[in-house]
Amino acid sequence: MKVSMCTKRGRTGLLFLMPSLVGVFLFVLIPFSDVIRRSCLDAMGNQFTGLDNYRELFANPAFGLAVRNTLRFTLICIPVLLLLSLMTSVFLHRQRRWGQMLKSVYLIPMAIPVASVVLLWRVLFHQQGIVNGMIQWLHLPAKDWMNSDAAFWVLVFSYLWKNLGYDIILWTAGLGTIPDSLYEAAKVDGAGEWMCFFKITLPNLLPAFFTISVLSLLNSFKVFREAYLVAGDYPNESMYLLQHVFNNWFRELSLDKMAAGAVMTALVILALVLLLERAWDKKE
Repeated sequence: MKVSMCTKRGRTGLLFLMPSLVGVFLFVLIPFSDVIRRSCLDAMGNQFTGLDNYRELFANPAFGLAVRNTLRFTLICIPVLLLLSLMTSVFLHRQRRWGQMLKSVYLIPMAIPVASVVLLWRVLFHQQGIVNGMIQWLHLPAKDWMNSDAAFWVLVFSYLWKNLGYDIILWTAGLGTIPDSLYEAAKVDGAGEWMCFFKITLPNLLPAFFTISVLSLLNSFKVFREAYLVAGDYPNESMYLLQHVFNNWFRELSLDKMAAGAVMTALVILALVLLLERAWDKKE
């Protein structure tokens, strides 16, 4: 009787999963398989070229520059974002009166359209903009933010500003699952704020850490919209990312290079996610 009930429940569960499984198969697996196939063909898709597209990819200086900048951007932004959002969420979680309102304020950047954000960056970081005006008021030399290596840090600031509120909400959801009784018991035993943070808060947030890290990594690839609208197809070298390379190849209809680049990017992202998952499993 129990076996038949389990079988029935399993079939019911599979029935509910079928739409999602069919969607993943049709809109993810089949298109990606086609991309892998195209990465081994010429631009017209008629002639098999083997790994020639991949060799050409690694020999392309623009692709190498974009990979270096993207890795640099990711390695700087993700740890800074995770740390800032965690510290802010812990602070807001303790503010019973103003915490909810402040969390809503941090979400405002996500509600602002990209075009408005780009206009804001131009007003702020233009050579005659507000930031340079403040710098000159302090009797310091002005800087051409968008046409120098400083453009990279403008991009970092844009990513942090846009995604900080999103990560704060995710961390806050994790903090809400930690019982207050744990903190009360620890304080009775003489534990201070830092001891409670390292011994109670962080261990209980580990399940959320993996999810937030992966989402932050994926969101880092969306910063291209602001960079493209502010600086165009060929921005300063410091902010030339993989998305710029793909966009320029698309305009040139270099579909073979795009396919090879997409496969390599997907493999790198998969490797990073697996590394995060492995590190998370060890900490658990």
